[in-house]
Amino acid sequence: MKQYTQISLVFIFILFASFSGVSQNTISGTVTQPNGTPIVGANVYLEGTYDGVSTNEAGQFSFETQEEGIQTLFISYVSYEPFLLAASVTQMKDLKITLREDVNSLDTVVISAGSFEASDNSKVSVLKPLDVVTTASALGDFVGALQTLPGTTTVAEDGRLFVRGGSAEETQIFIDGIRVFTPYTPTTNNVPTRGRYSPFLFDGITFSTGGYSAEYGQALSSVLLLNTIDEPDQEKTDISLMTVGAGIGNTQKWTTSSLSVNASYINLEPYTALLPDRNEWQKPFEAISGETVFRQKFEEGLLKVYAAFDTTNFQLDVEDINVPEGINFALKNNNFYTNVSYRERLGSNWKLFAGGSYTFSKNKTTIESAAINTTENSAHLKLKFRKKFNNRFKLSVGSEQFSSKIDEDFNDPNFSKTYGYSSSISSLFSEADIIFSKKFALKLGVRGEYSEAFNEFTVSPRASVAYKTGRNSQLSLAYGDFYQQASSEVLKFTTAVESQKTQHFIANYQYAANHRIFRAELYRKQYSNLITYPSSTPEFDSNYGNDGDGYAQGIDLFWRDDESIKNVDYWVSYSLLDTQRKYQNYPTEATPSFANTHNLSVVAKYWINDWKSQVGFSYQFGSGRSYTDVNKPGFLQDKLKDYHSISLNWAYLLSQQKILYFSVNNPFGFKNVNGYQYADTPNTNGVFNRRTLLPAADQFFFVGFFWTISDDKSDNQLDNL
Repeated sequence: MKQYTQISLVFIFILFASFSGVSQNTISGTVTQPNGTPIVGANVYLEGTYDGVSTNEAGQFSFETQEEGIQTLFISYVSYEPFLLAASVTQMKDLKITLREDVNSLDTVVISAGSFEASDNSKVSVLKPLDVVTTASALGDFVGALQTLPGTTTVAEDGRLFVRGGSAEETQIFIDGIRVFTPYTPTTNNVPTRGRYSPFLFDGITFSTGGYSAEYGQALSSVLLLNTIDEPDQEKTDISLMTVGAGIGNTQKWTTSSLSVNASYINLEPYTALLPDRNEWQKPFEAISGETVFRQKFEEGLLKVYAAFDTTNFQLDVEDINVPEGINFALKNNNFYTNVSYRERLGSNWKLFAGGSYTFSKNKTTIESAAINTTENSAHLKLKFRKKFNNRFKLSVGSEQFSSKIDEDFNDPNFSKTYGYSSSISSLFSEADIIFSKKFALKLGVRGEYSEAFNEFTVSPRASVAYKTGRNSQLSLAYGDFYQQASSEVLKFTTAVESQKTQHFIANYQYAANHRIFRAELYRKQYSNLITYPSSTPEFDSNYGNDGDGYAQGIDLFWRDDESIKNVDYWVSYSLLDTQRKYQNYPTEATPSFANTHNLSVVAKYWINDWKSQVGFSYQFGSGRSYTDVNKPGFLQDKLKDYHSISLNWAYLLSQQKILYFSVNNPFGFKNVNGYQYADTPNTNGVFNRRTLLPAADQFFFVGFFWTISDDKSDNQLDNL
């Protein structure tokens, strides 16, 4: 027994000696914010060990460790970037450590000058995708919804986007980052067009009224970016029955892929038979369209294939003051558009985007005895790489190719001619995002383009900066040069011209908090190298040049609030525009006939629980646009009467997946005027008679029944209304 006791004492002595020989190292320091304020409660520890502590009220930490040699000290705190220090533990004494703010957090500044986002995933969204189908005046059209935003001009007889004093051709539309060459359905004079694409296949919209990224070119005024849904949440079928036609859609979903298809048929003949308009239709507007999106997920990538086809057909006698019996006009159009896009996360924080689109459009137009056949083949290819060096610096580089070929045959009994052109534009772009802190960010970009048809190379520098002025507010500035080739109406007759140019200067203030958004934006656009010609319209023997210039400047205001009034969501937009230009056949600088000084939109939606309904209201005002009164001296010297329109809608939930929808545009019958047409020759008193160009109809009524059949038995076409 004594022997065992001696052995135990020796073992304990040896064990004690071994522990007493292990050295203890003290690690200490102070953790502060960039402004020197101590950070309380920061996590401090050695990686791979249990040795660590939290900072005290003075931001100080101190703990013992038996680790030796090179170790990694890790410090973390919510909303700050983690800090790592690899060094010998003997050197980790009295450390002075400053944590940097985490710029990936939700309250980091966002560059917003000139840009409106409509996305359920955006940090700050002025519109939601659902607004496209629930805004009373939009009637399910992207353009109609965007015309309630500041910066747009009300041109009721046209229907396209006119932005900040720019013509409709100055706005370009992209689907999944790829150009759409023919985004609107064809129409005739004084009948507004619509966008070709269904809003139900898209979940994100970015509408930039200026100062946009170097990634996008060939747009003088603005770009509209539409993003298709990456992954549907379930399988479903959508059925639509409307006063103007019918539609059906279906989505199928598999483990790594999905397919959405929809089709619609529109025929205005029954509607115009019941409610005649001012047009003398020989064949009212008729259209058949279809769209599909296929998606395939890979481990780190996503492939999307989008395709759309539509065919339209109509014929009418267009009223004309110089032709008492009217002018017979007929149009048949076939349009096909497809794009493929692929994005993937590569190693070392790289991202790849590649895509391309192809457009085929064929128009057969008949004007009295003249037949005009126009065929367009256009393509867009794009490749982009994005590298994230760290949370504060990201770089994008890319290239793209635009190609267009248009052929037109003009034939009548007395004259025949063939026109056309081929255009190829090669582009390189690069852009850097630099985030200095949660309060300050910078975007710098440059775009270079070479036009084969013009034998011309242009360089477009662009820059945006944003500074956070408070927890919920920020200031942004943007500058950029933008180029765009002439329209096809000119290029089919000549390519001996140069690209047109604008410069954008933008200052933006934005406040967003508690479901409220306020934006105020000042801007100026400077035009140069605009296309000019002496004839009333582009003709094959006109003398074309780049002698035009001009400016557009103003202020845009926007307020949206869905918090202050229970069950009410509303927004108000106002734009003040001052613009003049000399281009086309203008003899002098003047305010274009598509621009007006004041635009106001008010949109409101009210949910009524007892009625299981949402009622909507839209009001649009536009001050009178300029026109030329040929009985007075001057050019574009007179003004039309102001434009007023009210739209109302009511969506009633018959059951969770069945919706009855009613809407009426201009129910109070405002007598709006789109312009005047003057006689070619004066009457016996030397006065040129004129006729008033009125809308085809003062009101438009719409009734629709929408039925969704889905897996969860709750989804519907108005997003669970």
